[in-house]
Amino acid sequence: MFRGASLLAVASARIPGGQGRAWFSVAVTDDELLAVVHEAVDAVVASFDGHDDWGLSGGRDGQYASDLVADSAALPVLQDAGLAVLSEESGRSGDAELVAVVDPLDGSTNASRPLPWFATSICVVEGDRPRVAVVHDHAFGVRWDAIAGGGARVDGAALPRRASVSLDEAIVAINALPSRNPGWGQFRCFGAAALDLCAVADGRFDAYVDFDVDALGPWDYLGGMLVCQEVGVEVADAFDRPLVTLDHAARRTLVAGTGEAFIALLAARRAESDR
Repeated sequence: MFRGASLLAVASARIPGGQGRAWFSVAVTDDELLAVVHEAVDAVVASFDGHDDWGLSGGRDGQYASDLVADSAALPVLQDAGLAVLSEESGRSGDAELVAVVDPLDGSTNASRPLPWFATSICVVEGDRPRVAVVHDHAFGVRWDAIAGGGARVDGAALPRRASVSLDEAIVAINALPSRNPGWGQFRCFGAAALDLCAVADGRFDAYVDFDVDALGPWDYLGGMLVCQEVGVEVADAFDRPLVTLDHAARRTLVAGTGEAFIALLAARRAESDR
């Protein structure tokens, strides 16, 4: 099994007035929030050291033992810091205004194979806006983070803004197949939206589009979405619904990219729904 390690030295942090106290929420700085999220992701990385059960959990359909291990590692760090949590695996806990939206292990089917495309993604949201996010690639130990309005980084190095790419030259990450080629140069389907979006942000992919029907929960995309937005990548739901949602049952259909490629893929995804 591939194992990653954190490449960022992040000091242990606690939100003032933390320990699950919902009365303290919005006065915390972005840097403090980001440090807490890094600490939670580090806890997930540590939980996989020596972990050898990558099979199904026997709980809900599609849930793996590794999902639960990662969830159990991340949640205490976030909750002790005073954050509410919306986790794919354990649902909503706490009533603080700052909510950590957690995908403990995005791409857990890949991890079970093992295919090296699986990640932990955490995005802290306040109301209807994301504030900070961290996405950690467990296979290669690479880590992206972002602060709303403060840019995005990979392994501590600032990411440049993405230039526009024409669709016929674009390599597009997808989830599910369209009924016909919308005109891209090439496509790839890797199976972990958080990493797909980060790969759009850092230039390995040029765009992302989900041709499945409402397959993505907020934990799948919010972390990668903020990383993308901070480098000028547009991210939208194909059906114009708000992307920031704290409804555990909510699902969205994402399109991400820049310039012509984004416009063309958004139109192509919407056209699919008319067939």
